[in-house]
Amino acid sequence: MRFKDKFDNIVKKNNSLLCIGLDPEMEKLPRCLTELKNCVFDFNKNIIDLTHDLVCAYKPNIAFYEAMGLTGLEQLKKTIDYLHEKYPEIPIILDAKRGDIGHTSAAYARYVFDYLKADAVTLHPYLGKDALQPFLDRKDKGCIILCRTSNPGAGEFQDLKFRNVPLYEIIARKVAANWNKNKNCLLVVGATYPQELAKVRRIAGDMTFLVPGIGAQGGDIKKTVIAGMNSKKAGMIINSSRAIIFAENPREETRKLRDQINNFRK
Repeated sequence: MRFKDKFDNIVKKNNSLLCIGLDPEMEKLPRCLTELKNCVFDFNKNIIDLTHDLVCAYKPNIAFYEAMGLTGLEQLKKTIDYLHEKYPEIPIILDAKRGDIGHTSAAYARYVFDYLKADAVTLHPYLGKDALQPFLDRKDKGCIILCRTSNPGAGEFQDLKFRNVPLYEIIARKVAANWNKNKNCLLVVGATYPQELAKVRRIAGDMTFLVPGIGAQGGDIKKTVIAGMNSKKAGMIINSSRAIIFAENPREETRKLRDQINNFRK
């Protein structure tokens, strides 16, 4: 099944635009878990089982798993395998921010899609379209391209102008007009910059955006939804990580945030 179809289906089933970032930090895990061999997988499994009917996707950031070495990557694989086995209708986004010259990019694509079996991956556009072609050619997979990121220093390069047009707008136009031949492209646009989010929405039409920056980064839910919604009152994968997975009651926090987002979709 194509990523877009899988995403559209789960949005309707769970009435949700909320994605949970599975970003386990070892020092924040309960001590009783850290003594177990598969502590990260057990932590992720608990979050997934508590929230699977409230989300539109899960997004593990590979950095947190790579930081643990081979053990971490094994638990990432176990997490993705568990999702495919128990909740196959939920898309899995690997936050890996890949992008390299052709042969290297092809190897990355095989690892992400064929070995880990993620449904989508984040990518950076700096090297140009040919660097991302091995990902773009995977018609059934989502290619989520960095456009206007959520970090405080995003504007250092992304706001630089060529012929009075900022770089992030040039990227949005290029992806929408030239890179999306297989209709499998998405854009990363941060919730912390709602004005820029609205501009990218006007450029990209109904394309789906991955929207980080809600929760710990301080993005405003109302401004984000109003600026980023497409014509179908959807088109966003709004990510929250730490604010949910380390909450006292992750299910309640997920339900509350999903409902807050939906309040502004009406």
